[in-house]
Amino acid sequence: MPRPARRLPVPKAMIVAPQPEAVEAGTAMLAAGGNALDATLACALTQGVVDPMMCGIGGIATLQVFDPRSGTHQVINGLGTCPAAARPEMWAADFLGECSDGFGYRVKNYANELGPLAVTVPGALRVFADAHAALGRKPWASLFEAAIGFAEEGWIIRPHVHAMFTLDERPYGRLSYVEKLGYTEDGRALYLRPDGTPKRLGEQVRNPALAATLGRIARGGAAEFYGGGIAREIIRAMEAKGGLISAADLAGFRPAVSAPLKVPYRGFTLALPEPPAGGVVVGEMLRILERFDLVALGHNTPAYIRVVAEAMKIAGLDKEAHVGDPAFQDVPVARLLSGAYADECAARIRRGERASLSRATSDPPNTTHVSCVDAEGMVVSLTHTLAVPSGLIPPGTGFMLNGAMNWMDPRPGRAGSIAPGKRRYSSMTPSIVLDGDRPVATLGAPGGAWITVAVAQVLLNLLDWGMGMQEAVMAPRFSATSETIDLSNRIPRATEKALQAMGYATKRSYQSYAFAGVHGISLWEGMPEGGADPQRDGYAAGV
Repeated sequence: MPRPARRLPVPKAMIVAPQPEAVEAGTAMLAAGGNALDATLACALTQGVVDPMMCGIGGIATLQVFDPRSGTHQVINGLGTCPAAARPEMWAADFLGECSDGFGYRVKNYANELGPLAVTVPGALRVFADAHAALGRKPWASLFEAAIGFAEEGWIIRPHVHAMFTLDERPYGRLSYVEKLGYTEDGRALYLRPDGTPKRLGEQVRNPALAATLGRIARGGAAEFYGGGIAREIIRAMEAKGGLISAADLAGFRPAVSAPLKVPYRGFTLALPEPPAGGVVVGEMLRILERFDLVALGHNTPAYIRVVAEAMKIAGLDKEAHVGDPAFQDVPVARLLSGAYADECAARIRRGERASLSRATSDPPNTTHVSCVDAEGMVVSLTHTLAVPSGLIPPGTGFMLNGAMNWMDPRPGRAGSIAPGKRRYSSMTPSIVLDGDRPVATLGAPGGAWITVAVAQVLLNLLDWGMGMQEAVMAPRFSATSETIDLSNRIPRATEKALQAMGYATKRSYQSYAFAGVHGISLWEGMPEGGADPQRDGYAAGV
């Protein structure tokens, strides 16, 4: 029998994100006449309500936007900066080592992870405000309506939220999440049961304090957060507990605005965020892999995994050695993305040389993403995060502040060392793929150090293998961010044994869908197709 005819209308606009409530907010904004940026920001603000350990107005963000109507194509980078009072040696005597999984640094009493000293200057809301002022269509206050509604009326604990609430990272040298949820009286009241355990699946969270905070920002703009009453509440919380962020730190924060990196790949152009975001790492991997006939190797065969894993390790080593805040150190972007360097690296892989990557430090998996396209061709890709959540909720505000100081190296004299005003490296890589000057895909992911390797693999799935977006994000992935090749549980055992026979150490994940949570939209022939990674709770919706 012939395939049944499609009955659903073909969407002209689309949004995809890991939270159903947030997708609902973005879809409603598109349906109400908002553009892709309006929808992305409404979605992101809602994410901060319904995924409170992943993101929020106390967090950091990187946004890429392509707008053909205005001719704008830029990246707005709001990664958190160290407070002006921070000093390179502030934790040098308290340094205990790296976390065992490579995600962050351990100091005595968890001072760089929990509480006020862990907080960098939040950048996410300034990114949202600056982007909206330049390119938004709907009124600023309208972006907050859905988020305020969910905060007032309540939302239910979903599987991924519950997984984060119950996550215990003490085996790696970090705290359990229940310790962060319970750090403040406000956190205990919002997220814990009377017996001190996290709320359970299906239970409701209402956060009227956050609804009121969002209402103040909706009326007063980002100035209320960075220089008004909310800023004063943040500073009071800092002063009460010995934090370093000052009123001047908040008032003086400005995102970095730049053109994206443009990296060629098999006739397409990858538009990626510049350092200290992770675009250069993805770009370097793809430049190396362009030198191989990957299709001839076979998808996820042992030979394919070997080649891709070596490119991952080479890019990871270069990230560790060279990629940081360009305001504080030279980042040799042109060399790392050059054809000559890609040729050299590919030749090493062909000779059978193996890169030795003993550890790669990057973000934890406490991050989220939004991809959106509208009917007029605007494309927006946003990744935002609390980094390692600090647990600190300024009393009466309902939102948690980031803990991104955990990612600053407590040892002075290193590329990632603490310095006033310095931004942390982040793997966040909101990406857009261009065919000439026309966008054909956008994608990004939460997932810590796995973000760059996951985004790279989905790009290979799209551009080398011709997969649709949903197939591309669902295909089994692997990761090489250390000496060990990590495999999702859908990589066959025979493949794993073949890699071991080559001399590689392997580790099998218990997850069927592992290594970051890629969400994206393809635009082949102008028709949007969304893909939501099944490891998270979200979906793609069209209008």
